[in-house]
Amino acid sequence: MFRFRQQQCISLCLLSFLLLLGACADLKQADEADRSAFGTYVYRLDTLQLRHSLQQVLQADTSHWRADQTVRQHYQQILADHPSDPPAFLWSSRMGVSPDADSLLSHLRLQLPRQGLDSAAFFVPQIARDLEIVHRLAFDSLGVDINELLPRLDYHLSRAYLRYTTGLRFGFLRPARLFNRLDYKVGSPDYARLFDYDPQAPDYDASLGNLTAPSLRMDYLRQSIPTGSIYQTLSQKLEQAKDPEERRTLAINLERLRWQMPQPATEGRRIFVNIPAQQLWAIAPDSVMTMRICCGSVLTKTPLLQSSISHMQVNPDWIVPQNIVRNELTRHAGDSAYFARNRYYIVQRSTGDTLAPRRVTAEQLRSGSLRVGQHSGRGNSLGRIVFRFPNDFAIYLHDTNNPSAFQRERRTLSHGCIRVQRPFDLAAFLLPEADDWTLDRLRLSMDLPPESDRGRKYLLKLKQRQREDPTYTPPQPLRLISYHEVTPRVPVCITYFTAYPNPATGTVETYPDRYGYDKVMARELQPFLMK
Repeated sequence: MFRFRQQQCISLCLLSFLLLLGACADLKQADEADRSAFGTYVYRLDTLQLRHSLQQVLQADTSHWRADQTVRQHYQQILADHPSDPPAFLWSSRMGVSPDADSLLSHLRLQLPRQGLDSAAFFVPQIARDLEIVHRLAFDSLGVDINELLPRLDYHLSRAYLRYTTGLRFGFLRPARLFNRLDYKVGSPDYARLFDYDPQAPDYDASLGNLTAPSLRMDYLRQSIPTGSIYQTLSQKLEQAKDPEERRTLAINLERLRWQMPQPATEGRRIFVNIPAQQLWAIAPDSVMTMRICCGSVLTKTPLLQSSISHMQVNPDWIVPQNIVRNELTRHAGDSAYFARNRYYIVQRSTGDTLAPRRVTAEQLRSGSLRVGQHSGRGNSLGRIVFRFPNDFAIYLHDTNNPSAFQRERRTLSHGCIRVQRPFDLAAFLLPEADDWTLDRLRLSMDLPPESDRGRKYLLKLKQRQREDPTYTPPQPLRLISYHEVTPRVPVCITYFTAYPNPATGTVETYPDRYGYDKVMARELQPFLMK
C-alpha cells in the first residue's frame, strides 16, 4: 500500500510539472505573439517553408543587372552558410518588418519622379502591396502565406535599395562600354572611341555593406542623390515639366550627370564645349564668353573628353591625319595641280625629304611612310591659330579658313576637331595677363589690325618700307608670335548634353540630339525611365 501511494504521489508530481511546463510554454508563446508585429501569425513562420520560398524567388530572378546579381549572390550565400536555420532576412525578423522598409518605400515614392525614374523598375507596387498586407495582418483575408510573402518582400526591398543607391551614385549605364562600341572608324573595322572620360566604377560592395548594416542603411540611401547644382537644377526642371518628351530628355541628361566623371576646376578659367549646342563657353570667375563652333560630322564624331590647353600655335602647318590621307587624298594621288591648289606637301618620314606629288602613288600614301602637310597662312585648314591640349585623337580647337560655316544652323561638318568662331578672343581669354603689345603681335600675326599705338606704328613702318622699296614684300604670314605657352593650363571639357543650364544665363536650354546619343541611351535605359 505504501509503495502504491508513493508511486501515485510521484505521478501526480510529474503531471503537475508537465502541466506547469505547458503553461510556461503557452505563456511564452503568448508573450511572443504580443511582442511580434505579426501577432499570432508569428506561429506560422516555418523554417523549411521560408527557405523554400526564398529559393523560388532567387530562381525566378534572371536579371543581368549587376546590382541585382549582387543581391542575389548575397541571399544565396545566406542559404548556403546556414543550411538548417531560418533565412537571415535584411528587412524583417520574427518580431516584424523593420521600419526601414516603410522609410525606403516613402523615399522611393518621393524621389523616383524627381529623378525621371519609373517606380515599377524599383518594385514600388509590389513592396507597397506586401507592406499593406503585413500592416493590416490581412494574410488570411487575402489568401497570402506569410512564408511566401516575407522572402518576396525582403528580396524586393533589397533589389530596390541596391538598384537605387548604385544607380544614383554612379549611373545606370556604363558610358564607355556603350559609346565605344557604337560606330566603326571610317574605312576601318575597328570601333571609334567616342567617349574618353574615365567615370568612377560602381561600388556594389559598398552599397551592399550599407544595405546589411541597419545603422547605416537609411543615411546612405538619402545621401545617394547627387548634390551638384546642375543636377539639382535639371531635377527641379523635370519635376515641373509636363510634356513627356521634355521629361524624357531631362531624365537622360540627369543620367549623364550621374556618371561621376572627373570635373574641371570650378574656380579660375575653363572652357566648356557642348556638342549638341554647337557652342563654346569660355568661363572666367567674373565673366562668360560664348561663341559658335563647328564640330565633327555624324560619320566623324568629335570624341567626348577632358584635358587642359597647354599652348597655342599661330599660323601652324597642318599635318593631315592619316585617316584623312587614306580616305580622301589617295584618290588625288599624282595630281600635282590638286596638291598645289591646296598647298599640300609630301615628306618622306624616314629621311625628311620633300617629294614631288606627281611621283607619289596612292599605295605610298596609304602605307603611312609619308607625311602630308599643308603650308601655314591663308587657306590653311587650321586657320591662323590652333589651341592644343593633350589627347589621344589629335583633336584640338582651331580657327578656320571657312568662316561662313558658322552661319549654318547645323555645324557638324569637321573630321572631329572643333573650329571656333572667335579665335583671337579665345586666345586673349587664355592670356589674361598679356600686355597690349603681346596682343597686338598676336593680331598682326593673324592678319588682324592692331589696336595699340605700338602696334599701329609697327604696321606703319612696314607700309613705309614698302613705299620706299617696291621690291620689298612683308612675309606672309607675319610671325611676331608663332607659339605661346598657356600658363597655368586652362581646363577644356568637351561634352554632350541635350539639356543643360546655359553657363552665361543659368537658364536650362534644350538642343537637338546631333549624334543620336539620346536615342541610344533611351533604349538602354528603357527599364528604368519613367513611362
